[in-house]
Amino acid sequence: MACNPEYLNGVPLFSLLDPEETAVLAAQVDLKTFAPRQRIYKRGDAGGLGYVLVSGSVEVTTIDEDNQSVLVDTPAPGEFFGFASMFGETAHHTDAMALTESVCIEIDRGDITTLLHTRPHAGLDLITVLSRQIHAAQELVRVRAARNPNEVIEEEASFGERIADRVAQFGGSWSFIITFFAILVGYTSVNVFLGPRAWDVYPFILLNLFLSMLAAIQAPVIMMSQNRQDKKDRLRGELDYDVNRRAEAEIKDLAQKVKHLTDKVADVEEFVKKV
Repeated sequence: MACNPEYLNGVPLFSLLDPEETAVLAAQVDLKTFAPRQRIYKRGDAGGLGYVLVSGSVEVTTIDEDNQSVLVDTPAPGEFFGFASMFGETAHHTDAMALTESVCIEIDRGDITTLLHTRPHAGLDLITVLSRQIHAAQELVRVRAARNPNEVIEEEASFGERIADRVAQFGGSWSFIITFFAILVGYTSVNVFLGPRAWDVYPFILLNLFLSMLAAIQAPVIMMSQNRQDKKDRLRGELDYDVNRRAEAEIKDLAQKVKHLTDKVADVEEFVKKV
């Protein structure tokens, strides 16, 4: 189905083209309609085609090393997907599926070539927009951040574990030492002052009983908090390892795509200079 030039005006990649250049490109590309849950392309498919979303919603995913589906992009109307494989003439590294009925502009490498033969200066406009995409990919790599492990740990903590942490935190503070020392001094002073009328005369057997009970209760609570701290350390280590492994794989993939785009932009620039 032929494409209306007005559709291309809302595409950032072609936003710098003049009306004549847009008309030339519109005569080459096709307009495709995809039903809900219809696959647009899958991983391993030949990368000769790229798509621009006109209406609807599309989900672009990939599979990580753990065979888990990872959401890569949800392009908005006017945004494109699959262009890296189209320009690089490589197989798609992602899966694209229409979530709702979606209309997309289908573009192949030949359409871009025809545009450049007809309107050579359009190549500079394409280079300008593609350079923004390269910078965006580089920025994504730079600011890539992982979820805070402390937030994960706190969400998974039970009520008893939170109480144990609070007890251990207070029991290992100067506030506890000073307060406990003041209570001991006050308790023994009052009983010494009362003499025979004291409820706990020297050697303060009742006080020793209370101290033994306190130690018997406090020790397992502190051990519980220590076990939780060990769990925190293990979880942090696992999260750090997982984040580092995923970041390495994603950075390698992004670096490869950026390299392909850079090479193709250089080819287009060289072609424009020759023309």
